[in-house]
Amino acid sequence: MEEITLDQIPRKTRDLYEKAMSALERGNAGYALDMLKQVIAVEPRFSLGRKNLRIAQVKALLATKPNAMTHQMASLKGTFTLMGAEGKLKKDPKAALDGAEKLLALDPLNLPFLKFFAKAAEAAEMPELAVQTLEIARPYYAKDVAFLRLLARLYIATNQPGGAKDCYAAVAELLPNDQVAIKNLKDAAALDTMKVGGWNDMKSDFRSKLKDKKEAILLEQQAKSVKGESDIDTLISSRLMEIQREPQNMNFRRALADLYVRAERFDDALKALDEATKAAGRSDPQIERTTSLIKVKKLDAAIAAAKEAGDEATAAAQEEAKAAFLYDDAVEMVKRYPNDLQFRYELGYQYYLRKLYNEAIEEFQLAQRNPQRRTRALYYLALCFREKGQPDIAFEQLQKAASELTLMDETKKDVVYVMGVLAEEMGRKDEAIAFFKEIYSVDIKYRDIAQRIESSYQKK
Repeated sequence: MEEITLDQIPRKTRDLYEKAMSALERGNAGYALDMLKQVIAVEPRFSLGRKNLRIAQVKALLATKPNAMTHQMASLKGTFTLMGAEGKLKKDPKAALDGAEKLLALDPLNLPFLKFFAKAAEAAEMPELAVQTLEIARPYYAKDVAFLRLLARLYIATNQPGGAKDCYAAVAELLPNDQVAIKNLKDAAALDTMKVGGWNDMKSDFRSKLKDKKEAILLEQQAKSVKGESDIDTLISSRLMEIQREPQNMNFRRALADLYVRAERFDDALKALDEATKAAGRSDPQIERTTSLIKVKKLDAAIAAAKEAGDEATAAAQEEAKAAFLYDDAVEMVKRYPNDLQFRYELGYQYYLRKLYNEAIEEFQLAQRNPQRRTRALYYLALCFREKGQPDIAFEQLQKAASELTLMDETKKDVVYVMGVLAEEMGRKDEAIAFFKEIYSVDIKYRDIAQRIESSYQKK
């Protein structure tokens, strides 16, 4: 089931969601919960609404200081709901998911309820919802091996090997002598390296695109076995023969482009993608996005070569060419795909780099409707408003972002840090120090956080 974004839901439902978020920001969690439940009932595919519903539920539960007895009582109360939802899992996954929502409304941190929600979300072809919900609950189950393994498996299923690697690293730390845990960590790390290295620059890897799963597994195994130029050349030859047999198979053409990039044959990779577009008979935003990434890689290779040769002038010229390309490409992609919020975010960032703050704000305001980019878009909105001399409006954007971030990851550190800076600039010194302490307690090396905290103690 395909997820939808804020701009895709009906106007009335969108108004209800926005009222719910306003209530949540004012601290009226009960009112917000009621409205968010209505939003999800109307639009079950609206993942951002479901995420905020879950965050509100967890906050409300944690305020009561739950314990083992709390969860046991919830399990008893939800017994019949769970049984009924389990019976609908195969025939009516959506109804099962609705049942799972009712269970989490009883107790959003109940482990059996969370496991069933994950199962129902997968059955409804919405595994991202399972990941989202388990991520919110993860701090509560930071040392639960079964929970961490379930989340890791879901990360792999949704092409997020970096998340899986983090989970398996936590499992390996808890079970240092467990060979399965060590193997899982190594496998996840290998997948993450492949993705970061450009093997899976598409929105999702080609395993999910291929109808023949055995073929997908074979392709991935071949990819993992590549160790040198001769190996890559062999795979390229194999892929070319497969394209001759099945010229309409886009996955073979994309895999060929990946191999060319691996071999740093960037022009050949671009040609392969151009031929893929011609074979498809239409433009494809994912192919165009990958084409742009390859052009950037090509420029990066030229910059690295110039620096290695000691030719700083050429390196500087290539850096300028890269910056110009990123800007022009962002503008062109928004023209071609005005409803793609990822492209809107990228254009907003390019405007921000050029200090075109009004233009950047317009793009980030649109981009925040993308669940994957919402918090980062709010962060850059805040930076833009700050540069325009509007710290109060900037602070409001960061408050929204912080309320949606449960883990102190890099994004939340950035958000909380700027909240501290803004509070300081507005003369709210004690509030600023409180924000800085949040980061200091988990990452003493973040930016100048240690210096700021130590300086505050010296002043006292």
